Amino acid sequence: MTDLALDARGLGYRYGAVVAVDHADIAVPRGALVALLGPSGCGKTTTLRLIAGLDTGEGTIDIDGVRVSGGRHAVAPEARGVGLVFQDSVLFPHLDIGANVAYGLRGPAKNRDAGQMLELLGIAHLARRMPHEVSGGEQQRAALARTLAPRPSLVLLDEPFAHLDASLREQVRDEMLRAIARTGTSALLVTHDQAEALAIADRIVVMNRGRIHQHGTPEEVYRHPVDRFTASFVGRSTLIPAKMTGPGEARSAFGDLCVDMDTPPGERLAVLRPESVRIAEGDAGVAGRVVRTSFRGADRAVRVELTDGTVVETTDAGERRVGDHIRLIVHGVVATVPVDGR
Repeated sequence: MTDLALDARGLGYRYGAVVAVDHADIAVPRGALVALLGPSGCGKTTTLRLIAGLDTGEGTIDIDGVRVSGGRHAVAPEARGVGLVFQDSVLFPHLDIGANVAYGLRGPAKNRDAGQMLELLGIAHLARRMPHEVSGGEQQRAALARTLAPRPSLVLLDEPFAHLDASLREQVRDEMLRAIARTGTSALLVTHDQAEALAIADRIVVMNRGRIHQHGTPEEVYRHPVDRFTASFVGRSTLIPAKMTGPGEARSAFGDLCVDMDTPPGERLAVLRPESVRIAEGDAGVAGRVVRTSFRGADRAVRVELTDGTVVETTDAGERRVGDHIRLIVHGVVATVPVDGR
């Protein structure tokens, strides 16, 4: 048995002259949650539709080691063993919640299996309610329960929390993660929310303009971006020019920086994350002026404009106020990316 629940290679799709998906490779290990992350309009949902069989394009798609698309293979969406959860719950309005969850099940145990899934998602008490009688979060839980009940090989989630408010979003998301883990389901989550992807995914695939830029664990993608798009899109960062002066060393406006030992020689862009920018003591570091502060509960983000006009962010500035003059240094090893965007 293959270790991959999904192995999609060379996916491509056009809308007329517009290339929506451009030779994209995506893999989902068995039992893993993979986030397909990118800005709106980058081709994420089109990719999901190709995998589900709702659209037909280029490339090959294997689900649980079985070819479902590519060459002479064209398995219908309902025969691919794939579950779908969209932004809108899309429940049947004429069926109660219990009947919605049981809809795709067959056999004498269908009501028992539906009840178990309702219990798992914490909505068993809503089984006799109609969809319009429950909240948006409860509708989305019911939609997920209905999707998981037939035990699909793969679940495709298209921004399923986008219409929920922040506190409810996190609660429903946590319940979804628990249900997916309990059932051992493999999942591909489409999202433009990089914080969400970093927080919940086992692996992240970064997409922009139809192309895959990077894939890896959340920590790999955050700490070792391969290009300037990934560095800028995943997490907060400032990119500054840097020139390699030796193995693991680079010169920048902040002076000498420690960078990855395998960084190639030449001109690079150093990726400064807020946690790596620190307040300097005395005359060390570079001078700047606080231009904005943002209290975020767990920390306070402070934006500082340097004398050359570069704006960097730090979470190490305490109770600084707009207009304060401070000096900054860069702490630890920082990532670098090519200047030319790749």
